[in-house]
Amino acid sequence: MAVKGYSISYRKDGRWEGRYKDGFKPDGKAKRVSVYGNSYAAVEKLILERMSSVCEPVVPARLTLKDLYEEWIIGIKLKNKESTCSNYDMKFRKHILPALGNMRYKDLTAKILNDFACVKIKTGLSPGYVSDIMGVIKSVCRFARKRYGCIDKSETITLPKGVKQEKKLLSKEQQNILKKHLTDNPTLSDVGIMLSLSTGLRVGELCALRWEDIDLEKKILTVRHTIQRISSGDKGTKLIVTDPKSESSRRQIPLPDSIVTYLTVVKSANDCYLLSGKTKAIEPRTMQYRFRSILKRLELPYVSFHSLRHMFSTNCIALGFDIKTLSEILGHSSVEITLNRYVHSSKERKAECMKLMSKEFPAA
Repeated sequence: MAVKGYSISYRKDGRWEGRYKDGFKPDGKAKRVSVYGNSYAAVEKLILERMSSVCEPVVPARLTLKDLYEEWIIGIKLKNKESTCSNYDMKFRKHILPALGNMRYKDLTAKILNDFACVKIKTGLSPGYVSDIMGVIKSVCRFARKRYGCIDKSETITLPKGVKQEKKLLSKEQQNILKKHLTDNPTLSDVGIMLSLSTGLRVGELCALRWEDIDLEKKILTVRHTIQRISSGDKGTKLIVTDPKSESSRRQIPLPDSIVTYLTVVKSANDCYLLSGKTKAIEPRTMQYRFRSILKRLELPYVSFHSLRHMFSTNCIALGFDIKTLSEILGHSSVEITLNRYVHSSKERKAECMKLMSKEFPAA
């Protein structure tokens, strides 16, 4: 019968044998000890007595946080996308390894981890990004507990609270200036920007679009892939075409008639990418540069390419979209993500809504 921390089985010689973990061997593997008795209950009682008298198990002294990370990431690579593992690896190599990587796990404390998080916040990293970094550490600590039976050193860490930055978007007037530019003799890049502003596509999803993903007759766009530039270790970076961000990101989006018109004009062969018109893709970073160049030329304030997705979401709510439909168009797993991250209210919209309150009180 398997029980947490020990097991008990009946032997052919009529005795009961119990096995439990009692520390570690020099090579780091668990050391297991056997005890015997004439009954299951007697063996279990003996094991529990011995286990209760053993001091808290510790990770082998030779293991550092780097050692544990390298063991953990091997298992992660078996069940996660390459881009996900690359993201973990980048965060560890760039942020965690220089400060904590060579520290022995047994010497790691909650204070050290809390101080590390505070330092990262003070360097200007966003609280959300620091939370992602600490998430890698938490995962490694949980692995250490499961693999070696030691304390999870991350259980009591507290992340500093940061001020949530409001996403910077273009006003309605500024969006109209941008739209006019995009629709005057549009290039492939212009059509791509229009598409993101009209459907909420992520930049990686836009760059991965082939013409075979767009049915102009049925006016349906299918998101099947995304493009990312990821770290390839010591070899720098590489561009990969991979599955969308999540299962909910695989989706079909009905296209507005106005966008279908522009797509029809620039259409290429089915195996070509939309943005290049060729069988070679344009990477997200290039599209971000092109978008920034357009904003500069039009003397509009700088906003990120991802802001187009936020502007699409906010415009949809103003037009009366229900939140469930909008969430599915964006490829979100829940409506909470859509509401909390992607729907913004402008000053003008707030003023319009508050004018409705005028009906509640008679004029003076």
